[in-house]
Amino acid sequence: MSKLTQSFYGKLSMVFLVLILFLGGSLAYLSMKSSLMFVEETQQKVNKDLAFEMAMEIQPFLINMIDVENIQREIKYLQGINPQVDIYLVGGEGMIKGVFLGEESSANLQLDFIETEPLDQFLAGKELPILGQDPLNPKSLKPFSAANISIMGETGCYLYVILGGKLYDETAGMLAESYIIKNSMIGLGMILAGALLIGLLIFRWLTHRLRTMTSTVQSFEHGQLNERVEVQSKDEIGMLGNSFNQMADTLVANMDEIKQVDKLRRELIANVSHDLRSPLASIQGYLETIQQKDKTLSDADRNKYYDIVLRNTRKLGNLIAELFELSKLDAKNVQPDLEPVSMAELVQDVVAQFQPQAQVKNISLKAILPDEPLNLVHADIALMERAISNLIDNAIKNTKESGEVNIIPTNEGNNVSVKISDTGVGIPEDQINRIFDRFYQTDPSRTGDTGVGLGLSIAQKILELHGSKLSVQSVINQGTTFSFSLLPYRD
Repeated sequence: MSKLTQSFYGKLSMVFLVLILFLGGSLAYLSMKSSLMFVEETQQKVNKDLAFEMAMEIQPFLINMIDVENIQREIKYLQGINPQVDIYLVGGEGMIKGVFLGEESSANLQLDFIETEPLDQFLAGKELPILGQDPLNPKSLKPFSAANISIMGETGCYLYVILGGKLYDETAGMLAESYIIKNSMIGLGMILAGALLIGLLIFRWLTHRLRTMTSTVQSFEHGQLNERVEVQSKDEIGMLGNSFNQMADTLVANMDEIKQVDKLRRELIANVSHDLRSPLASIQGYLETIQQKDKTLSDADRNKYYDIVLRNTRKLGNLIAELFELSKLDAKNVQPDLEPVSMAELVQDVVAQFQPQAQVKNISLKAILPDEPLNLVHADIALMERAISNLIDNAIKNTKESGEVNIIPTNEGNNVSVKISDTGVGIPEDQINRIFDRFYQTDPSRTGDTGVGLGLSIAQKILELHGSKLSVQSVINQGTTFSFSLLPYRD
C-alpha cells in the first residue's frame, strides 16, 4: 500500500479520489439545500397573501381587546386555507402579544420578542424566500406570511404567520427520506463512482508511458546503454523522452570519447617514454664510452661521439620544447596576435630556411606563387610560420631522395589557400585519421630521422586558433598534400 501511495499514479489517484469525494459531498449538500429552499420559496409564494386575508378576518376582534375566543374560532374556520400554521400577534417593536398555535402543536414559546426586519422586507415586496424567526424554535428560520394590523389601537403591529409550523419540520425531515432525494443521491453516487473509475483508468493509461520511461531509465542506469525511450507523441512526456534520448546519446558519446582519450593517454605515455629513453640511452652510452676510453680515443672519435651526444641532446630539447608548446596550445594559453600577413613573403622565407635540409636529401623544395598578387591574411605571423615549418619539415622527412616538396599558396575568393605537397611515401588510408594524434607515426619502428610525431598536432592546433582546419589527401608511394585556408585581412 505504501508503495502505491508513493508512486505518481497512486498520488494522482488519491488527489482525484479526494476531489471526487469533495465534489460529491458538495453536490449532495447543495441538492438538499436547494430542495429545501425550493420548498420554502414555493410555500411562501403560495401563501404570500395568507396573513393579509387572516388580518381582515381577525382585525374586528382586536379593536378594544384581544378576543382570544373569537380569534381561535375564526382561525379554526380559516384552517381550511392552511391547517398547519402558527399565528402570532406582534407589536411594532417585535414583542409577541398573542399566540395561536396549530392544533397539533404543543411546543412552548421560546421567544418573547422577534426581529421585525424580515417582516418589513416581506411587506416591502423583497425577493422571496425571506425567512423569519420561529418563536417556538429560536435556532430555526422558517418561511412566513405577514400583514400589518392594529392591536387595541396600536398601529404598526404585525400578524405573523409561520407557514407549516410543525409540518415544516416534518417536511424538512421527509426531504431527507424522500425517494426522489434518495434516488438522486444514488444516481449522483453512481455518476461519481463511474467518473472515479474512468478517471483512474485514464490516469493509469497516461502514467503507463511514465512507467515505461522509468523502466528504460533504470535499464540505462544498470549499464544497458543502448536503451532508449520510444517517443510516440509530441506532448510534455514525449518531449521528456526526447530529452532523455539526447542526454543518453551525449553520455554514450562522451564515454566513447573518454575511452579514446584514455587510450591516447596510454599511447602518449608509452611514446614519450620511448622518445625520451632512446636519446638519453644514446647520450649515456657515448658519455660512458668517452669516460672509460678517454686516454685511448683519437680526436676524431672523440669529436664524433661529442657530435652524437650533442645531436641527441638537441633532439631531447626539441621534444621538450614541442611538448611544452603543445600543452600551452591545449590549455588555450596561447592567444594569436592577429595582423595583416603576406603569405607570399612568409612562404618564401620558410622555404629558404629549409633549403639546406632539403639539399642534404637532394629534394627539390619550391614555393610556387600565382601570377596574381596574393590577398593579405589575418594571422599571427610567428604562429603561422611555426605551422608551415612543421608541415614542410614533415614533408621533407617523409620524402625520399630526389623527390619534390612544393608549397602552393593561391587565392580562393577573398581567402588564401595553402597547400604543402610532396612526392613522399604517402599515408595508408586506414591511418589518415590518426596522423594528427600526438606521437603517432606511420612508421611503427620509429627509426631514422622521422621526428617524434608532435609537429602535425601543433600545426593543427595553431590553425584552429586561426579558425581554420588542416586537411590531408594521400596516395601510397605517390605523395601527400596538406592544405588549409586563412581568412582575409580587413581594415
